[in-house]
Amino acid sequence: MVLYHETLAYRSDASKNGTLLTPAQREALVAPYLPAPKPARSNSARKTRPVRTFLQTQLHILVFNVIHTLFSLYIRLRHAYHAVLSRVLAILYYHHRTPELIRKDVRGLSRLPEHLSVILELQQTGGGAGLEALLDEVAEVAAWCACVGIPVLSVYERTGALKTYIPATHRAVATKLQEYFGKGRPSLQVRAPHMPSFLNGDLSEQATPLGDSGHLSVLLLSSEDGRSTIVDLTRTLAEMSQHQKLLPSDISSDLIDAEISESVTSDPELLLLFGPYVNLQGYPPWQLRLTEIFHVQDNVGVEYQVFLRALHNYAKAQMRFGR
Repeated sequence: MVLYHETLAYRSDASKNGTLLTPAQREALVAPYLPAPKPARSNSARKTRPVRTFLQTQLHILVFNVIHTLFSLYIRLRHAYHAVLSRVLAILYYHHRTPELIRKDVRGLSRLPEHLSVILELQQTGGGAGLEALLDEVAEVAAWCACVGIPVLSVYERTGALKTYIPATHRAVATKLQEYFGKGRPSLQVRAPHMPSFLNGDLSEQATPLGDSGHLSVLLLSSEDGRSTIVDLTRTLAEMSQHQKLLPSDISSDLIDAEISESVTSDPELLLLFGPYVNLQGYPPWQLRLTEIFHVQDNVGVEYQVFLRALHNYAKAQMRFGR
């Protein structure tokens, strides 16, 4: 605590512009109230800290490089393993565009999906090369499904480019089926939600099947068939409930499932991705509740061996739907 006479002396000196006390007296007056000075660091301490910091930095760099090297080695070995495995499977199970060989590859499976869905991507290239490659991929997968006896194939492409080329898609798939089956190819239907469908090249739903190889239905989906469909259905149900056309107690998951299945598609048993990782790209979420999702790590491109591995994986999968 500052003493009264010290305060009085300081204020008197200040009022006289510092003429009453000498500099030494002023220092002695405030000295008891100043903090203790810090001890000066020695030259050895000043030299030790930069050396310690340098060693820590080098240690961190070494640990980072070791981790980066090990992870890079793991990634390269994994890529090499999957590349070799894919080539071996492609050689052992090449189908030669022969339905009999494809059926032989799945003959021992205990079950096959009734509805297979795939996610494909339109490559943004100059001209129409990207769309042409996408149509060829759709046609290949459709031919494989027809060979093994899968009646429904849904193809999801995020931008909806396929939905604007339904006749071209039908021609591409029909041409591919002709290459596989010849004149006895299955009847083919290509459709999209809320759009006219093509059955054997006609808009009519009463066209006659071309052969005894069954029927294949190809459904084209895009991102607008996903969350926006659920939003529109929710709005419709809310308006019907407000106008007393539907009781709130009547709205259930079964009703929503029936409406979405009728307007978009039913739930696929198997969803196949041909990319190196799982990327759903906005796929309709309601249809994926009970779907088995399959992809091959580090795979790029639509390959028959990926399709075959997906069917084998589906046949061995355990479906636990709960109570």
